[in-house]
Amino acid sequence: MQTPIEITLRDVPSSPTLQNLLRQQAKRLDRFCENLTSCRVAIERPHRHQQSGNSYRVRIEVTLPPRKDLVVVQDPEENQEHTGLHAVIRRAFRTMERQLKDSTDLRRGDVKTHAEPRALVVRLFDDYGFLKSLDGREIYFHRNTVLHGDFDNLEVGSEVRFEESAGEEGPQATTVQLVNRLGAQTSSDGTERLPPGWK
Repeated sequence: MQTPIEITLRDVPSSPTLQNLLRQQAKRLDRFCENLTSCRVAIERPHRHQQSGNSYRVRIEVTLPPRKDLVVVQDPEENQEHTGLHAVIRRAFRTMERQLKDSTDLRRGDVKTHAEPRALVVRLFDDYGFLKSLDGREIYFHRNTVLHGDFDNLEVGSEVRFEESAGEEGPQATTVQLVNRLGAQTSSDGTERLPPGWK
């Protein structure tokens, strides 16, 4: 990795054991991609008052050349009850390893490439929204999967790039990147004009 891992902890006590675990897990990522530029890990405990279950949120963001970001977010509601922080961290890094392997395979040509997935934002809520893909499917996404903190810059009609995975309740975007703030526009006669190729 070209730069040391960046670790941010919010309402989570730091310890040498935790720091070492994060560094070891980040080092493992180099096995899946030789030229990783950076790795940023943020861990927070948004519900400190909860005594039962797991309330840790782990976000991992890595940058690959030439400026491609991958994001994994392990939210508290997705964690199994009574799972310790170290287990949640390992699970999040395993997910990132799979994303890195898929991305590396694509770049090597080991996987058949498809056109870059694009979508339009069709619904927005406080912390999540829905995209409409080129083939007309709706795909869920969460605020934490939007790169560069751009969730608040999204509008209905914004065009985005995205990476998709199968969630428990259907397809969901694991990474969302804002491409064009107004992908869909309304003409003077009130009809919606979509970019070329959109249904």
